[in-house]
Amino acid sequence: MIGITDIEAAAERIAGHVVRTPTLPSPGLSGLLGVPVTVKLELLQRTGSFKARGAAAKLLSLGEAERAAGVVAVSGGNHGIAVAVMAAALDVKATVVMPRSAPARAIEIAEEAGASVRLTDGMGSAFSLVNDLRDEGLTLVHPFDDPVVIAGQGTVGLEFARDADELTDVLVSVGGGGLISGVATALRALRPQVRIWGVETEGAEAMAEALKAGGPVPVEVSSISTTLSAPAVAPLTYEHVAALVGEVLVVPDREAVRGCLELAEHAKVWTEPAAGCLLPAARRVVERVGPDARLGLVVCGGNASAVDMASWVERFGLR
Repeated sequence: MIGITDIEAAAERIAGHVVRTPTLPSPGLSGLLGVPVTVKLELLQRTGSFKARGAAAKLLSLGEAERAAGVVAVSGGNHGIAVAVMAAALDVKATVVMPRSAPARAIEIAEEAGASVRLTDGMGSAFSLVNDLRDEGLTLVHPFDDPVVIAGQGTVGLEFARDADELTDVLVSVGGGGLISGVATALRALRPQVRIWGVETEGAEAMAEALKAGGPVPVEVSSISTTLSAPAVAPLTYEHVAALVGEVLVVPDREAVRGCLELAEHAKVWTEPAAGCLLPAARRVVERVGPDARLGLVVCGGNASAVDMASWVERFGLR
């Protein structure tokens, strides 16, 4: 498992390459949920999500031979964008493998950044293709199964711990578990009294299922939240979450989309379902913790198009 010194080293390495995103109280969300809410606005990060941190940390750690050979990444959207954009900024050739279900805008941005984009029928086949490309000599920038990447994502928690006022409970979205592993490591070191909650959507429950099974297991991916849709978590991220996180809550896609609308209306931010799922989970936390809760929300990304959102609103009858 990584430690706080790894995260502090990552923070020093990526400084100047990523944005120190705002940590702010949200009067709108505080009124909506009935308790004080502080948000870490990682959707304002370069490339629109926290993923730029882990990508930058990994790319900056590579030796000359690895940089020359190029890198490969697998992604449901945000990690691919981050690797493509950060690799271009650092003059490293990148190949990004995505399922065809990935947001069209994510594919477009990765291509515009100069990455070679390969599309597959699903996340399982995407991971298989990446393994083949790695065997051909490309360096893998894994979205979560890498301590360097986890330390990079952990800089979100480092900043949150230093910048936020009093917190009792912090909610973090979970896909493969890289973000929550890093954030939980930082918070356990700097805010040990804070409870940490993971949040997944139905059909993207890799960590919740792993916790039930006592280790990583494959899951069927069906959630609209493609950025949370890992086919399985890694032993590395499972180990962090099992040791550091209190519970992983699972919410329906419909409620995640409703959460996006509520974040737009009450927090004035445009998010994707991977962040929208925090709102229904936050209500459950408040019900269980009570009125003395002081919530922190890691608003992880905002890479959803207006067309995507309109489609989801129509699909779930949220008009």
